[in-house]
Amino acid sequence: MGFIKILEAIKKCPQKAKIRGWIKRMREHKGKIFFLLRDETSELQCVADSEKTNKELWQMCLNATIESSVELSGTLRRDERAPHGVELSIEDFKIIGLAEKFPIQKDFSTEFLLDVRHLWLRSAKMRDALKVRDTVFRAFREFMRKELNAYETQGAMFVSGMVEGGSTLFEVPYFGKKIYLTQSSQFYLEAVMYSLGNVYTIAPSFRAEKSKTTRHLTEFWHAEGEFPWIGLKELLDIEENMIKYMVRAVLEQNEIELKALGREPKTLEPSAYKKYDRMRYEEVLKIVQKRFPYLKGATDFGEKEEREITKERKVPLLVTHYPKELKPFYHRLDPEDNKHVLCCDVLAPEGYGEIIGSGERIWELKEMLERMKEEGLSPEQYGWYVDLRRYGSVPHAGFGLGLDRFTAWVTKAQHIRDVVPFPRTLNRYYP
Repeated sequence: MGFIKILEAIKKCPQKAKIRGWIKRMREHKGKIFFLLRDETSELQCVADSEKTNKELWQMCLNATIESSVELSGTLRRDERAPHGVELSIEDFKIIGLAEKFPIQKDFSTEFLLDVRHLWLRSAKMRDALKVRDTVFRAFREFMRKELNAYETQGAMFVSGMVEGGSTLFEVPYFGKKIYLTQSSQFYLEAVMYSLGNVYTIAPSFRAEKSKTTRHLTEFWHAEGEFPWIGLKELLDIEENMIKYMVRAVLEQNEIELKALGREPKTLEPSAYKKYDRMRYEEVLKIVQKRFPYLKGATDFGEKEEREITKERKVPLLVTHYPKELKPFYHRLDPEDNKHVLCCDVLAPEGYGEIIGSGERIWELKEMLERMKEEGLSPEQYGWYVDLRRYGSVPHAGFGLGLDRFTAWVTKAQHIRDVVPFPRTLNRYYP
């Protein structure tokens, strides 16, 4: 008889079973020791009875500590008082790794849990969040491959110029030269697109943004895609279908985890099946101005504005046609007015805000050079990127999806760090 996972043992009750895991809790009461054993699948109550075990086994159970790793075997039986209604009567018990006194007790602060993040990852809350995160990453890849026949590729992490605003660049030394950590893989995807067609990547991006909000990280995981021969309309359809695909995957695979994290799965069903609203920037600005009347002209939406826009919504909102002053130089101008760009920000509902930034890219050399001149940028600094417009350029569009923010939304997390194994924020870069 080989070892089985706890969830499998629960399903096969009653029978004998061999399991292994870590002791989450333990207590001694009236000649019995009750262990709550955990593994990556579930938790199981295991009981050692001093009257039914030999002295050596009983002493081994007494020596065990919280978070010790153990192997044990015994008989599974139904007991409604136990978690999941199943209990294992211990017949054999072996400590594999005896744990020292575990530092995480009942009374703890957020800062302390961040200090011991490497240990807090063992908590049920983090386990459940990371399972949902795994589904999100896999569902994105599945959509790209199955629905768009896209190829996965990678860009560089050390770069010489900016993709987003220059104020958010992380400067790093590179053999006596000054370079930066990448803000996005977009430019590299645009280059590979001319070879492979539809392309995507999942990679870290870095933003030196001095923000202390519940949705900002200085290092985050970026799912990005670039697609030749499409415009804004086709891009919006891709994004809506992609989000629906990913939400459906979470609903199908993580119902237990969602409920444990405080997210009622039914509240996500509209985002999985209903049509998303699409609004132009000026329409959304009017909504925002009712709450923030001091906002005038071309103003970017921050966290509080996006929270106001989306707090009552049940499905994501696609906001299009931002003024050109608010978007980077590579966004294609709307030929109808040359004042707005053919772009879209996707805002998650319930106040979670932007999860996707996207748009058509400038593909004609003349327009690219004019936009760079307006922004005071040197074409020479972006020489290879400009080159893409010199040699057989085509209309194309793409997006960047923040997988961490997406996961925070679907799990109803209070803070983005609650869904990231090792979050990097303005004042924290460890453990």
